[in-house]
Amino acid sequence: MRELREPRVLRRDEWDEWYDTFVRAFGGVPESAEERELFRALTSHERYLGVWDGESCVATAGAYDFRLTVPGGASVPAAGVTMVGVSATHRRRGMLTSMMRRQLDDVRAWGEPLAILTASEPDIYGRFGYAAASFGLHAEIDTSRVRLSVPAGTDDVRLRYVDPGAELEVCEAVYARTVPARAGMLARRPGWERLGLLDPESERGGASPLQCVLAERNGEVTGYARFRVRPEWRDSGHNGQVLLQDLAGVDPVSEAALWRFLFGIDLTTSLKVRGRPVDESWQHLVSDIRRCELRVRDSLYVRLVDVGAALEARTYQTPVDVVFDVEDAFCPWNSGRWRLSGDAKGAVCGRTSDAADLAMSVRELGAAYLGGVGLASLAGAGRVRELRKGALAEAAVGFGAATAPWLPHGF
Repeated sequence: MRELREPRVLRRDEWDEWYDTFVRAFGGVPESAEERELFRALTSHERYLGVWDGESCVATAGAYDFRLTVPGGASVPAAGVTMVGVSATHRRRGMLTSMMRRQLDDVRAWGEPLAILTASEPDIYGRFGYAAASFGLHAEIDTSRVRLSVPAGTDDVRLRYVDPGAELEVCEAVYARTVPARAGMLARRPGWERLGLLDPESERGGASPLQCVLAERNGEVTGYARFRVRPEWRDSGHNGQVLLQDLAGVDPVSEAALWRFLFGIDLTTSLKVRGRPVDESWQHLVSDIRRCELRVRDSLYVRLVDVGAALEARTYQTPVDVVFDVEDAFCPWNSGRWRLSGDAKGAVCGRTSDAADLAMSVRELGAAYLGGVGLASLAGAGRVRELRKGALAEAAVGFGAATAPWLPHGF
């Protein structure tokens, strides 16, 4: 068997071949020219890896330089792992492992305490220390039968249609105001705002071009919704569907006004939403939650690259003073005992020789890191072991968060 080269950094003139290799690994259906050019523009070549067999690229992996909101509102550097693929002709030859090894070593050298990704196959990334840390809510709401009760003040919100591209900057300002309020959100770097405008006709599935409505209150833009409408007619009448792409509001009444608008669009009978926060407030405004057909799916996967720096970067709901015994076979620099002392104002975390209170692998710390997965739940599955009585309850409450973590879009 021919010996393959080790992963190396992508050169600019290799991007097209590299990207084609990635697309082929995911079925070979080409993406739109608009989407391809956007990702080309967002690529930092020094953060992208490939494996070559002779002159042919056969494996790919990249890492965006993101900033991720963590509990307490801090914005923490995180490597957004993306476009990981291996050619079908070169599977089972260790290339994925070699790329993950090189990539995590690079992330550590860059001083980024976290690596994050969305997993095409969750089982694969668990081997490298990643765990599901946030979840997304899907719903298909029968708006012909479900009523929406809105809070006082909603009628003070004015809505107006706008061109999505012309008002992009205004929408981004609203989005930026929401980022510190919920763990798991990404502070969008320049260029990423264009992701929300991708609208190839080939991917609309019979729906309209992207539409946008702004919410305004007291002369200020306080929210927006981007969506499409898929018309449908039956012998009995209209049966159209609203497809929500994105919605953000800086206050409850602006959000409620936008949801009410989506529920009431003429000639439609259903509203389809995907990947929304699992604790989003509209669920408490509907008259019949069963007719919303709720489903929850895993979303953001988190990997602690530097345990001490990561645990120091967030705050804790209640005071914690606990020693973790961490197992991390893939990144052994994390293995060992760490003392975490923190509260709602801040935290410190460092190596210790003190007796451990809780034992777990780095995966469990990643799962619990954003406050969306409970340490007590992990302990119930045998994934966290309590070594000091009472330590689990202390840490479990402290690691929680007032709102569920949420990833607003993929990468």
